[in-house]
Amino acid sequence: MNLLSDFLFAVWGAVVAVCDCRSRRVSNALVVAGLVAALACAVLDHGPFNISITQAALGALVGLCALLPFFALGVMGAADVKVFAVLGAWCGMHALLGLWIAASLMAACHAVWLLITTRTGLAAIGRVGEPTFELGGKRATPYAACLTVPAIAWMGLQALAVSVK
Repeated sequence: MNLLSDFLFAVWGAVVAVCDCRSRRVSNALVVAGLVAALACAVLDHGPFNISITQAALGALVGLCALLPFFALGVMGAADVKVFAVLGAWCGMHALLGLWIAASLMAACHAVWLLITTRTGLAAIGRVGEPTFELGGKRATPYAACLTVPAIAWMGLQALAVSVK
């Protein structure tokens, strides 16, 4: 456990989540900063998830390739794909499936909550050419936030487990 890398990861993830929730946008500069920090931590062998540079690079590649089809189909934004790739660089390939499942469950809960609170009818879900949900003029379900929150929680749980030992 390295407090500096833990702090860098938590701050990066929190900033991604806040940006995504507030504006449904994550800047390329923020994505690149996260990737550079993740790779630097891996090279120095001081990452929050103790992965090598090879594992970080492979995680980034798998993260990018895993969500790229969803972007190609138009059901996910480019920032979500890039953030998942950066999470692969931070956490490694082995963590991506669990993070994706947790994020998808969070997104599903958010979508159901929006259906209920906005009283959106089920017929509106399949409309072509417009977002299914909009809240305050913004596309709903900030998926990058749904990705980073479980990753930060996982890091916190790992830190707790280490401190208990």
